[in-house]
Amino acid sequence: MGEYVIFHVTKLDKFTGEQIVALDSLKKTQGLLSHSFDVDRNKLLTMIKGTIVEQYKLVEFEDLKKETELLQPISKEGNVKIVIDHCFDVKGVGTVILGKVVQGKVKTYDNLKLLPTGSDVVIKSIQMHDDAVDEAVSPARVGLSVKGITPDDVQRGDMLCMPDSMTIAQEITLDYHQSTVFKGELAENQMFLINIGLQIRPGKITSLNPMKVSLGKPAVFEKNEICVLLKPESQTIRIVGSGNII
Repeated sequence: MGEYVIFHVTKLDKFTGEQIVALDSLKKTQGLLSHSFDVDRNKLLTMIKGTIVEQYKLVEFEDLKKETELLQPISKEGNVKIVIDHCFDVKGVGTVILGKVVQGKVKTYDNLKLLPTGSDVVIKSIQMHDDAVDEAVSPARVGLSVKGITPDDVQRGDMLCMPDSMTIAQEITLDYHQSTVFKGELAENQMFLINIGLQIRPGKITSLNPMKVSLGKPAVFEKNEICVLLKPESQTIRIVGSGNII
């Protein structure tokens, strides 16, 4: 959900390697990199060579807070799109959504769609840092009191947006690239977990060329959004590969 990555390394092990692969798969291009005093910097630089992480600004740990404060928010204009992080019921208030305005501006009394279900949602009130506001602009984190849905209607990764502004599908086609460190062979009908934004879906490969994946239930996404194939039970790397949705 963040615009920047703050990557502090305390140990050079397979989990650090997997995090580097994950950041590379997600094309997280902007960030800060630091490490503890007992990490060999030359070995760390070797691990990140040729990956997205190589582009991060390398800073000393004691300077990390100062460098973080210099980062500027990255806003995105256009029709409002809000990714949902959490949803719950508050006594006397009703359904409350916590999320991030990834694009555009949300205002009180906006009429939006909850995707992928398609339910109509009215924004009753907006809070930012516990203060009531009339509107919030990308990339704000927001708390929204809403009408038209209950927490049971909402899953993490769902989107609030204008009608017809995003794609909903149960089968996706990818411009797929397999991770260079994943050594397994892929075959049709294999099952994986599929990550799109904050959404996690079970998925089955229906075609290898082009790569097509059938999802357990519909997902919401934009064209060219990154999709990652995961194999949680793998004893080595759990990231199989990734690709942009065509």
